[in-house]
Amino acid sequence: MNPATPGSPLRTPGLVDAHIHPDKSAWGGPWMSRRPATTLVDLIDNDRATQFAYTRSVEERAFALLSNALTNGTLAMRAHVDVSSELGTANVEGVRAAAERLPGLDVQIVAFPQFGLLTNPGTLEVMAAALDSGADLVGGIDPGGLEGDLHGHLDAVFGLADRAGRDIDIHLHDGGEDGLAQIREIARRTVVGGRQGRVTIGHAFALCDGSLPSLDETLDIVADAGIWIATCALGPDPVPDIDRFEQHGVHLVAGSDGVRDSWSPFGTGSMVDRAHLLAYRTGAITDAELERAFRIASTAGGEMLGIDDIANWAGPESGSGLEFEAENIAQLVTDRPAPTRVLRDGRDVRPAG
Repeated sequence: MNPATPGSPLRTPGLVDAHIHPDKSAWGGPWMSRRPATTLVDLIDNDRATQFAYTRSVEERAFALLSNALTNGTLAMRAHVDVSSELGTANVEGVRAAAERLPGLDVQIVAFPQFGLLTNPGTLEVMAAALDSGADLVGGIDPGGLEGDLHGHLDAVFGLADRAGRDIDIHLHDGGEDGLAQIREIARRTVVGGRQGRVTIGHAFALCDGSLPSLDETLDIVADAGIWIATCALGPDPVPDIDRFEQHGVHLVAGSDGVRDSWSPFGTGSMVDRAHLLAYRTGAITDAELERAFRIASTAGGEMLGIDDIANWAGPESGSGLEFEAENIAQLVTDRPAPTRVLRDGRDVRPAG
């Protein structure tokens, strides 16, 4: 990613949001006040109440957010979309309909059991149905901390993925040595099943705790299994030691997580903003460190999602990519301008208006 020549825009690869929840978002609607929450269970309960209270459809809200993300340079994303016995596959269908209205944006949908898999009977069957209704991957959530059955939860997730021939993307908020043990079990199953490179763990807060005795061992196991780690650098959440991840060969991508939903009033859907936040939260100072944050939010995500024109960006002459008014990537990450052009196959694909 070379600096811009004088008088010319800076050209970069497209951005990738590797972890976002568009079905939860209130984007484009009136201001929504949030309820207080001190635990993950509180946040999920608030989310459940909010989703059933929305008057705007999933498609309308998701389209508003996805349009803003595309305008700000996101050319691909992995969307975690809720499925449950109560919601059925409606959220998946709504997000898929929104995505189809934006042909410049690649959207992979994860069937995500936010309200529980084993603890919410019927959800596994709905997840299987979601894979026929627009979902691409099988999701999971905190097998130990929320589900209380590490092996039962992973049996269900990996079993469904095997039967459907799909990849896996699991939320894992649990920290401490227990969180690391869950990550090692996911890695073990990944290797046994020949799934190297096809499993992602979102958040993985335990991997961000440098005080844990088994951290380095676990990072090596994650790297050997080819597992991708998605970080969102949110608020008080732990962030990875990027140098340490790189030393162990762990692949890192970035995402927005929730954007203006019941979980948080923050977020814009701009991965330039997210690269800035990741750089800020990890103490980036040098141009190289700022450029690394941009790579994590762009080409690394393209590699994880298998999006060739992002992962293997052909350079400034490519028909796909972004143009910015900035001297270089370091300034771009610091100043956070919106792109002046968002190109796919030589066309500016920013939505009208």
